[in-house]
Amino acid sequence: MIIMIITTLCSSRKDSVQGRPSPKTCPAGPPPPAWLRPRPSPEDHMRKRAAVAVTALTLVLGGCEPPAAADLILTGGKIAIVDDDFSIYETLVVRDGTVLAVGDASLADDYSAPTTIDLDGRLVVPGFNDTHTHISGNARRYINLGGTESIAEIQDLIRAKIKEMGEGEWITGYGWSEDELAEGRRPLRADLDKAGPNNPVILTRAGGHSGVANSLALSLAGIDRSTPQPEGGVIEYDEAGELNGVIRERQGMVGRLVPDATPEELRETHVQVLRDQLALGITSVIQAGQNPGGFRRWESIYEEFGHELPRAVVQIRWSSADRLAQFGRMSGDGDDRFRVGAIKVLVDGGFTGPAAYTIEPYRGMGEYRGMLNVPEDELRSLIMEANALGWQLGFHAIGDAAIQLTVDAMVDALDASPREDHRHYLNHFTVTPPVETLELMAEYDIAISQQPNFTYTLEGRYAANLDGERLAHNNPLKIPMDYGIFMAISSDILPIGPMVGLYAAVTRKGMSGEVYGPDERLTIEEAIRGYTRNAAWLTFEEDTKGTLEPGMLADMVVLSEDLLTIDPERIMGVEVDMTIVGGQVLYERR
Repeated sequence: MIIMIITTLCSSRKDSVQGRPSPKTCPAGPPPPAWLRPRPSPEDHMRKRAAVAVTALTLVLGGCEPPAAADLILTGGKIAIVDDDFSIYETLVVRDGTVLAVGDASLADDYSAPTTIDLDGRLVVPGFNDTHTHISGNARRYINLGGTESIAEIQDLIRAKIKEMGEGEWITGYGWSEDELAEGRRPLRADLDKAGPNNPVILTRAGGHSGVANSLALSLAGIDRSTPQPEGGVIEYDEAGELNGVIRERQGMVGRLVPDATPEELRETHVQVLRDQLALGITSVIQAGQNPGGFRRWESIYEEFGHELPRAVVQIRWSSADRLAQFGRMSGDGDDRFRVGAIKVLVDGGFTGPAAYTIEPYRGMGEYRGMLNVPEDELRSLIMEANALGWQLGFHAIGDAAIQLTVDAMVDALDASPREDHRHYLNHFTVTPPVETLELMAEYDIAISQQPNFTYTLEGRYAANLDGERLAHNNPLKIPMDYGIFMAISSDILPIGPMVGLYAAVTRKGMSGEVYGPDERLTIEEAIRGYTRNAAWLTFEEDTKGTLEPGMLADMVVLSEDLLTIDPERIMGVEVDMTIVGGQVLYERR
């Protein structure tokens, strides 16, 4: 009788996706799950009464063992592991920083862990992997302008910072966007003069492709009406021919005068900004471009704080082959916490200027088509050289002319120095290039790191400068996918975080509510995959992270609402309740 009970118990458990031994035989290898605990159903009444006897005889009979050890159990929820089938499970078990098993609710009984999280029906997805970020430390003089809603608010922030820093000190800031300001325009020199006439002030627009300076800052930089236009940039003037304070693409003419922050300031704020990403559900980032010195600063931070932060891959800005040889690293060097990424080059300008390099002129701007940041012959040469050296390439290319040129150069480089698995990719891809370019990208496996959030946040810039199909299909999603081009999803600039990007990807709505290119919409499953599994592919890490399949890194987020079923209009209101990296809870919403 006891033998029959043991056999029944050992064969009654459901297998998890881990691939356990057949339930028809008692598992033998370590660490086996415990088949001894009864399942809570009426037909198990006999098992319940015999449980004590079964437990006592287990060791004697060489049968089932106690619950296997684990570090963390999440159960009672909806766990989307983002495998090929987008499978959903109720329970997930973590051991040694990786996913050990996923299964139904009964799986939780098979393991013993110091921490069990009751999900209470909430959705769990793999941690978001933002494949294009600009994260840095900042000086005390810096103002975060992300989310500001009016020029008046910006002026108040300037006054408050001057009170903190003192008269005469430089004031800097980043993140304003005219599309989010009540006045519906950019802050200008006169606006900054009103707030801080006796302090040099320069404030950079979200995206980093333009800035506005006050009169004192312009004067200190030696910029006046007689200053010639800088190569690759624009100094703007008002209708009266006076400087309006805005400099496009070359605001460093003023920014170079800002005193350097202390190493202590930069390090402290840099670590905090990285920690802030955890509250957004971001468990991995790709930092979009550092020189070798900047890379080493990142590396030192991760040597000390890496176990507390999102995983990071840092792109390296191209300078020359000799400089890269001195750097002594290559794409992929590092570990699963911190590694070297692709080479980064800004092929053209940004769209907020606008300065992205386009095939057709901008709407209402005569023959103006933006500009290249790198001369064509130089671009072709460096792509040829970097590819031959074995580097992965991850280039900024926004306008369709810049995209076309970059792809042609990559194709020539790959023909000259073929590589089986290069994973070169383009960041941004705002204006859809010609069909021939799309076909080449698919043929040569050139991927995209796309930012669907721009369709929402930069709606005003696109509407002002693009028209027709260029406007409707800005930041395309479906078109590249239909051609077989691999795509990941990211943020780039404020607002950083996946919810705006997910919302824009599935609705294609701008801030006004207007829909742009409805045929570009993704399903929510496709959008989540772009932010997780596909993102890991860009850094050659698809075998270790990006899904919650057994054996993968236990990087995941617990969400306040079910992204898979809610009205898409509610996506931007979804909160991150918990962020887990390597099985460790690094953020929990209070």
